[in-house]
Formats: sequence, C-alpha cells, structure tokens
Amino acid sequence: MKYPLAALALALSATALPVLAEEAPAPADPLSFNVSATTDYRYRGISQTRLKPALQGGADYALPAGFYIGTWASTIKWIKDGGGDAQVEIDLYGGYKFKAAGADFDVGALTYIYPGNSNGNTTELYGAATMGPFTAKYSHTISKDYFGFAGAKSGSGLKGRNTGYLNFGFAQEVAPSVTVKASVGFTRFASDIKDLGVPNYMDYSVGGAYDFGGGLSLGAAVVGANKKAFFGHVNKSRVIVTLTKTL
Repeated sequence: MKYPLAALALALSATALPVLAEEAPAPADPLSFNVSATTDYRYRGISQTRLKPALQGGADYALPAGFYIGTWASTIKWIKDGGGDAQVEIDLYGGYKFKAAGADFDVGALTYIYPGNSNGNTTELYGAATMGPFTAKYSHTISKDYFGFAGAKSGSGLKGRNTGYLNFGFAQEVAPSVTVKASVGFTRFASDIKDLGVPNYMDYSVGGAYDFGGGLSLGAAVVGANKKAFFGHVNKSRVIVTLTKTL
C-alpha cells in the first residue's frame, strides 16, 4: 500500500530543506503535566480497558531548538497472556517540531512499555504534518514485537515490524472555548500478523471539547472501529467522555 510511505515522506521531506524550515517556538514553561479520567481508553479504536474507565497522566519537556521528550501512562486491562499481567501502559517518546512551507511538522519515536508483560512492548517512528485545522500522521513499527500479536518475546516466531498506521485529523474552534474534532485512521498489519488472520481495519472518532480555562477541559466523542467479527465488542461504537487537567 502506497499511502503510508507517501504520508511519511510528506512529514519528513522538510528535514531536507533547512533553509525553509524554522524551529517551532518554545513554550514559556518548558515542563508541563497532564492528568485525565476517561470512561474508556481507546487506542486506534480498540478498547484497552475492556470498555471500563481509566486513569491517565503524562509529562512533557520542551528541549532547545524544537526538540522534546515526554512520557504518558494509562491503566489498562487487556494484556494478560504470555505469563504476565500488565495493569498499566507506559509510553516514552521524543521528537522534533518545526515549521516549513506554512505547515507545522513533528517527527519522532515512541515506545509502548507494559510492565509485567513485555510481550506487548512496541516501538514506532512517526511523522506528522499540520496545516490549519487538518493533520496527517503516519506511524511505522520498527520493533519485531507488536502489542502481543507477534515478535520475539511472544515466542510465535512472527514479526510485527513494518505494521503501519495512517491517521487524518480535524480540529477547529467553532465557538469560544468549544472545539469540534474528528479523525479517521487506517491500520495495515505486517504480513506475519495478517497470516494469523488479523485483518487490516479502520477506526474513527467524532466529537468535541470544551475548555473551562485554567487547564481544565472536558471532551466527548463517538469512537469505534470496523472488523467487529475479529475484534468483537471492544471496538464497538461508544460515546467516551474524558476530563483533563493540564498543569
């Protein structure tokens, strides 16, 4: 499929144009924190908490010259196979943000870690481009392991490397403190995972958020994914409400 490579090329192309690129402005406070409570933690349309609530939080630090690092964590309920029982997901990431040709670009790497069950550990590279209210982002798996489906740690002998995810998002303030949001994503599994019978699929989200000020916001969205025959009830459409406080 050509679309993942095209999207990644779009996000990475500006790195070859240093004359046109400029660093994203650094925030006044380089360190920020966030904490959330959500009625269901969805990742690419699939519930990570078996349709139950989750607590989440993270920290981000803006380094000089447009670079950044961060971490984020959430309670989960899905990964209990392989002799372990992970109750939390921890994400570690870092990247570089810059502006070029009238757009905002973001490239980086992200590792998902599951203490108690490393079968799920997965590493991806990502690239994103934002122009106005529209964002296109592509994530590409570089680890052999892919969320317990395949990899060296799962013992299956299969590889999850080269699984790709393409997402198109829209976010627009339509009234004071009110933002409308929508996204659609496409997951293309590596051939080894497809050999297990896991189908490529699409996910979606439509909703909005209200900013109360002072870093407090409330969001609600209808989230789901197709291929119900494989994923079962954990991807069915559902209204998800999330309360977030940023510090």
